[in-house]
Amino acid sequence: MEACKDILVSGITALNLTVTDEQLEQLLAFIKLIEKWNKAYNLTAIRNREEMVKLHILDSLAILPHLEGKRIIDIGTGAGLPGIPLAICLPDISFTLLDSNAKKTRFVQQVVLELKLKNVDIFHSRVENHQPKQGYDAVLVRAFASLSEIIKLTSHLLVKGGVLLAMKGQNLEQELAEITAKSAVISVSVPGTDVERCLVRIELPE
Repeated sequence: MEACKDILVSGITALNLTVTDEQLEQLLAFIKLIEKWNKAYNLTAIRNREEMVKLHILDSLAILPHLEGKRIIDIGTGAGLPGIPLAICLPDISFTLLDSNAKKTRFVQQVVLELKLKNVDIFHSRVENHQPKQGYDAVLVRAFASLSEIIKLTSHLLVKGGVLLAMKGQNLEQELAEITAKSAVISVSVPGTDVERCLVRIELPE
C-alpha cells in the first residue's frame, strides 16, 4: 500500500487539503475493503488499487472545498463514493448515503462499521422513495441522469435554501439549457489524472 499512500498524500497536498494520519489510514483501509469485496460484489470496474486512489478517493476529495451545510446526502453512492472519503475527512458533517442496490449498501454498511464512522447513515432505497424526517442542506450526486432529471428526483430532499451539487464531466451546454434554476459550473481537477470534471451547483427556487 506504500505506492497508494504516496499517491494519496501527494494528491491531498495538490488539493490543498489537511488530513490527519488517522484519516489517511482510514482512506487507505477503504481502498483495501473495496479491493477485497470487489471480487464478489463487483463494486467498481477499476481493479488497480493505485487507480482506485486517483479515480475514487482523490476524485471524491476534489469537491470537498465546495461542500455546504451540516447535513449532506450522497445519492446513488454505489461503493460509498464520494460519501465515504468525504465523511472520513469531515467528521463534523452528517452524511447520508443512499443507493437502490442492496449489495452496495451492505458493503457501505460494513465500511462504516470497520472504519468506525459515526457521521454516516445508510439507506437502501430509490431516491424518489426516500422521505427523510429532516431535509438536507446539500444533495450530492455523481452523474446518474441529466440535470433536469436530477432536479426532479431530488428536490424534495432539500431544506429551503439548500443546494444541489452534481458531479459531471464536461460539455454540459445542452443540460444547462434545459434547466431554469440558478446554476454555476465549477471546474474540478483530479490530481494525477487528466480527467475533466466539473461540479454543477444548483440553487432551487424556494
